[in-house]
Amino acid sequence: MPLTKAEIINLLQNETEQNQLFKKADEIRHQYVGDEVHLRGLIEFSNICRNNCLYCGIRCGNNKVCRYRMSEEELIETARRAVALGFKTIVMQSGEDMYYTKDRLCRIIKAIKKFDVAVTLSIGERSYEEYKAFREAGADRYLMRIETTDKELYHKLDPNMSWQHRYECLLTIKELGYELGSGIMVGLPEQSIESIADDLLFLRDLGVNMAGIGPFIPHPETPLAKEKGGSLNLALRTMAVMRLLMPDINIPATTAMESLHPEGRIMALKAGANVVMPNVTEGEYRKLYELYPNKICVNDTPAHCRSCIGMKIQMIGRQIGTGYGGYKKAS
Repeated sequence: MPLTKAEIINLLQNETEQNQLFKKADEIRHQYVGDEVHLRGLIEFSNICRNNCLYCGIRCGNNKVCRYRMSEEELIETARRAVALGFKTIVMQSGEDMYYTKDRLCRIIKAIKKFDVAVTLSIGERSYEEYKAFREAGADRYLMRIETTDKELYHKLDPNMSWQHRYECLLTIKELGYELGSGIMVGLPEQSIESIADDLLFLRDLGVNMAGIGPFIPHPETPLAKEKGGSLNLALRTMAVMRLLMPDINIPATTAMESLHPEGRIMALKAGANVVMPNVTEGEYRKLYELYPNKICVNDTPAHCRSCIGMKIQMIGRQIGTGYGGYKKAS
């Protein structure tokens, strides 16, 4: 739907008519991507990160974190168990942990692809050669949030990182033929509504295949510990506007939304979302990958999470997708 920046700002600000916005986004979701909810099995395989982003609980400057990284065998076995639960996409997510070299990751990707699943990587900034090698090894999708298009804010929150370099990584990923996922955080300190509107237009112009919208939740062991945090309703309105702007893309109901409200993911599914990414990481690792506090389901098993979200999806009259759930351009 063609919307001007002024119209987007109005939709983002308008709390009194947000239910109409959610209803419209849900209708467009139904029209363009149908009633299937695609499940992605999320494996958080390392909480070691070379970056020091001010908002993130696993930033390298947080010395209170109990660090871990899975071995190749652990990661592949976790994926095998997730596939046995019915997942058709495995999402490999970590901090920017350079222990996982190009060759090591290619071996893991090739092993997981043998399970007949789509593989999504969410491992941050890498070189062109690495992105190319991962694609050739079988990786289908890549997720990397831009977080904000306000470059001054980005550089304040992500010290020693370059917004321009991150943008160029996104272009490289797209050029190499991955399904490209990106996204933003809503409610960051000093972030304006105008800036969020710019973010949405950026994602549209970039031509992403998936867009994740998550609320900022302050972590107690970060420099932003005392900040207010983002509003669930603003995050939901932002997500709904994303659906209006890009009717046929995949939009996840992000886990962070459920950390703010017990029905956060269901609220998102009713406001334009069509993807859920249950955590299939096992044991203590589930607790240790703490990007933000009060993360849901840290004491659950992957099987319980899969069953629980499945029942919730069916209760709102939607079906769990049986295919790989890739992006399909609307005709």
